[in-house]
Amino acid sequence: MLIQTEKIQGVVILRLHRPSKRNALCTALMQEMVTTLTQYDNDPDVGCFILTGSEQVFAAGADISEMADMSYQEMTATDYFAGWEAISRIRTPIVAAVAGYALGGGCELAMMCDTIFAAESALFGQPELTIGVIPGMGGSQRLTHLVGKSKAIDMILTGRMMDAVEAERAGLVSRVVPDDQLMHETLEAAKTIASYSKPAVMLAKECVLNAETLSVEAGVKYERRAFHGLFATEDQKEGMHAFIEKRKPHFTGH
Repeated sequence: MLIQTEKIQGVVILRLHRPSKRNALCTALMQEMVTTLTQYDNDPDVGCFILTGSEQVFAAGADISEMADMSYQEMTATDYFAGWEAISRIRTPIVAAVAGYALGGGCELAMMCDTIFAAESALFGQPELTIGVIPGMGGSQRLTHLVGKSKAIDMILTGRMMDAVEAERAGLVSRVVPDDQLMHETLEAAKTIASYSKPAVMLAKECVLNAETLSVEAGVKYERRAFHGLFATEDQKEGMHAFIEKRKPHFTGH
C-alpha cells in the first residue's frame, strides 16, 4: 500500500508512504489515493481529510523514472496527470499537512487541497524547468491564483524553493506551526470542521471555490441560494435552536 489511512473522530488521515522514493507521486499512488478519497467522500461519518507525508518530506515530486522514457504520443494518449484532477473534485474538505519538501508534483498536490498547514521545515517549489519540462499538474495555474503572477514567475522560472514563512506571507499556506505540533494542530482543525453539518461544510467549500471562477455577482447569488437551501436540512433547525437554547448542537448530516 502506498497510502496509509487512519480515521479519528470523523477525520480521515491519508499519509503518503513511499519512503524509498521520498514519496514520489506515481500512477499507482494516484489511483490508490483517488479511490480512498472517493470512498470516504461518500461516507456521512467523514467530515474532513488530512493529506500528509513524512516528517522529512511531503512529496519530493512526481516519479521521474516512471515518465522519463515516455514519448509525446504516450503522454497525450494517456492524458498523463489528468487522473490527479479527481482530487480537486472531492466535496469533503482536504487539509494538507506539509513538513519538509513539497516540490514539483508534491507542491501541486498540496495546492489541490483546500488549505495548507505548514511545519516550519516546509519547503515549496516548482523546479520542473531544471529537468527540461514545466509543471503538469496545475502548478502554473494554482500557484498563480494563490501567490500572484510575479511570485509564480519567480518560483517557476528560477526553480527556487519557498520556505514556510514566505509561503504564509505570500498566501500559499494558511498556518505555520512548529514541526512537532503540525499533526496536532492540523487534526484539531480537521476535527472542528468534521464536527459541523456535512451538507453545510460541503456547500461552504463549494462557495469559496466558486469565487475563483465566478464573478462576484454570480458568486453572491450562488451563495445566497445555497444558504436558502440549507433551510431544508434538519441540521439547520438543530443548529439554530441550539444557539437560541444556549447548548451545543448535535449535527447528523441530514
